[in-house]
Amino acid sequence: MRLPVLCALLGALACRTTPAVKPDTDFYRRVQADLIRAKAGDVVELPEGKFVLDRSLTSVASDITIRGKGMDKTILSFQAQEQGAEGLSVKGDHVTLEDFAVEDARGDAVKITGSDGLVIRRVRAEWTRGPNTGNGAYGLYPVNCRNVLIEGSVAAGASDTGIYVGQSQNVIIRGNKAMKNVAGIESENSKQVEISDNDVTDNAGGILVFDLPDLPVQGSEGTRVFDNRVSHNNIDNFAPSGNIVASVPSGTGVLVMAADDVEVFQNTVTDHRTLNMAVVSFQVLQRPIKDDRYDPFSERVHVHHNTFKGGGADPAGLLIKALTLKLGNPLPDIFYDGIVNKKKLGADGSVSQDLRLCIHDNGGASFVNADAPHDFARIDHDLAHFACSHPPVAPVTLAGTP
Repeated sequence: MRLPVLCALLGALACRTTPAVKPDTDFYRRVQADLIRAKAGDVVELPEGKFVLDRSLTSVASDITIRGKGMDKTILSFQAQEQGAEGLSVKGDHVTLEDFAVEDARGDAVKITGSDGLVIRRVRAEWTRGPNTGNGAYGLYPVNCRNVLIEGSVAAGASDTGIYVGQSQNVIIRGNKAMKNVAGIESENSKQVEISDNDVTDNAGGILVFDLPDLPVQGSEGTRVFDNRVSHNNIDNFAPSGNIVASVPSGTGVLVMAADDVEVFQNTVTDHRTLNMAVVSFQVLQRPIKDDRYDPFSERVHVHHNTFKGGGADPAGLLIKALTLKLGNPLPDIFYDGIVNKKKLGADGSVSQDLRLCIHDNGGASFVNADAPHDFARIDHDLAHFACSHPPVAPVTLAGTP
């Protein structure tokens, strides 16, 4: 029911509240017109100030820059949004977004689709009321993109993921901050992704590397996760029920699920109430798999030279709490479900060297192979059984980017 109708029914006293924020219609018209007219080489300048918008801004131009005066100086507020699924929607190649903020979008904050050559630099995507299931799903959201750089940016309050890259290739996510999201940073069904030097804290889950079924692009390969500071990701999971990230236990630091060729190294992962790190198969979710193209197993995962501290003493979720009876409390720093592709086992029942989970040089990190395929009957805490190495995952290179 609209507010004027409610006022008429209940009387004037019922409406003596803070008036609705009036949208900056002239600003919207001017900026949207600039985006429509933009040609290759143009810079669309956003002035300093906070501007309230009631509908999405959209751009389909290639070879342009959209630039504000700073992520705390140029603020596009969508608190009055009535039209559009995103705050800012971009479709175009060789696009740079920099130095502005998008706040309180009804849906995703900044969504970029099908771009080849994308730079997001010093952009803040935030829902200012903090964690809330009604917030938009994604903060910074490139999907089906190639050659992507996201750096120096901030994402907060997303009901799915703050900084997300999906079904994309050749991506660098570095030097960002993600906090108070369900997931801080996620790479999903993407290839050649580098996640480095980020501060990921106070989310429900920290850094996720996923491969999921039923998506047009299959496979998650060649991901490097390094030099990140992942700490205290212990807030309640506020994702809408049914979403995949709703299954991520609060208090998860780094989670690799069904992804191949993943190297996790030189990170500091601390004080997660459930698990500092987990490597699992999609099968651990106990969801049906109808996609014949899908490979649900994590293979060639290499975890080395990380620092793990604290955590595991107050796991979230009844199932994981029950696991402490078998695995001990606190739960180990590194959790492996032990689920492998039986079709790829050797004659002796072992996993071949090139597919193994390899773990070494993580200080005094504790570990468990939970042996989920056998109902936790052969739990193994011996890291010596996983003391192996894989060749380093190749670094991501982007033209013109050091």
